[in-house]
Amino acid sequence: MILPPATLGVLGGGQLGRYFVLAARELGYRTLVLDPDPHGIAGAVADEHVVAAYDDAVALDRVAGRCAAVTTEFESVPAAALARLERAVPVRPGAATVAICQDRSAEKGFLRRHDLPHAPYADILREEDCEHCAPTLLPGILKLARCGYDGKGQARVADRAGLRAAFRDFGTRACVLERLLPLDGELSVVLARDAAGNTRCFPATANHHRNGILDRSIAPAPEGALTDAAPRAQAIAAVIAARMDYVGTLGVEFFLCGGELLVNEIAPRPHNSGHYTLDACVTNQFEQQVRTLCGLPLGDTDAHCAAVCVNLLGDLWYPDGASVPREPDWRRLLERPGLRLHLYGKDQPRPGRKMGHFTVIGRDRHEVLLAAMAARAAIGIRDDRG
Repeated sequence: MILPPATLGVLGGGQLGRYFVLAARELGYRTLVLDPDPHGIAGAVADEHVVAAYDDAVALDRVAGRCAAVTTEFESVPAAALARLERAVPVRPGAATVAICQDRSAEKGFLRRHDLPHAPYADILREEDCEHCAPTLLPGILKLARCGYDGKGQARVADRAGLRAAFRDFGTRACVLERLLPLDGELSVVLARDAAGNTRCFPATANHHRNGILDRSIAPAPEGALTDAAPRAQAIAAVIAARMDYVGTLGVEFFLCGGELLVNEIAPRPHNSGHYTLDACVTNQFEQQVRTLCGLPLGDTDAHCAAVCVNLLGDLWYPDGASVPREPDWRRLLERPGLRLHLYGKDQPRPGRKMGHFTVIGRDRHEVLLAAMAARAAIGIRDDRG
C-alpha cells in the first residue's frame, strides 16, 4: 500500500490528468505530470511538471525515480513508455492492457477471443481488404485503428467504392470496418478494479452524442430499455476488467441494438461519461483511480442523487459563427440551483474542444433532466447540427 505523502505520476496533461492530480492532492499525495505541453492544465496544478515527450527515455527514468507509482490519463501514450516505467515502479493500468485499448483491431480481437459481444467487423489493413470483406458489413463505419477519438478518424461508407475512397483518405493506415447498426441507445459503465480483483461499478449512464462528441450523460439511465440493460452492462464491464486482469479505473462504452448489448469501446482510464461522479457519488472516478494505483481499499460508488452531465465545447465561445472567441455568459448557469459548473482552465477555445462541463443534480431524475436541458439551451448549445 502506497500512503501519503508519496509522489504519484501521471502521463498526460489534459482534464483527466488534472482531475487525477486534484483527487490525489485531496488524499495528501504529491503529484508529478509528464506532458510535452508546457502550458498543460494538469501540469499547472501538479507539484512537478516534466515537460518532455512521452517516449523520452531520460524523462521516463526521471519519472520512475521520483514516483512511487504511475498511471496514465489517455490510451494513446506509447505502451513502450509504460513498459519502461513498469521495470522500476508499479504502473496501473499496465502496458499490456493499454496496448489492447489503444488499437481498435487489438481491442476487437480481445473481445472476439473472450466471446464478449461486439459489432460485426473486419480489419482493413490494405486496399485488397476493401474488396474481400463480407458484404454484410456494408453500409458501415470505417474507423482508424489508432488515434481516433470524439468522432475523428471515422467515415460512413455505403459501398465498396466508398470504402476504398475512405481508406485512401485515411492514408491507407490500418482501419476497422464495423457494420452500421440501428441503435436503440448508448450506455457506458465506469468501474474500478484493484489488484486483488475487487470491483466496484458506478451507476451506468445513458449517453447522447452530437457530431460524434459526447453531449450529455444521464445517471441513472432513464427508465425503459436502457435502465433494463444497465445491470447487464455492468456485468459485462466487470468481466472485461477481469479478463484483462485490469487494475485502475475503466470505462466501457456500449451500443444497445435490438435489446442486445454490444461493446463499442474500452477506455483504460476515467471516462467523460463518469464526470457526473464528481458531484453525485460518494467516491468519484478519479479518487478511485488514485485508490487503485496506491492499493487503497476501493471507495463507495453509490450515487446520492440523480445527475445529468453536459459537455461544454469550444463552439460556445463562437456564437452565431463569430470569428473571435467571446467568453460565454456563465451567469446563465451559475444562477441555477442544483447546477455545478466545471471549467478546465484551457485558454484556447476551439470548436469541438472540451472546455468544461456542468452537472445538474437532484432527487427526481425527470426534473433533473428537464433542468439540465433548460440550462443547456440557456448557455447556447443548439441541436441544429444533429
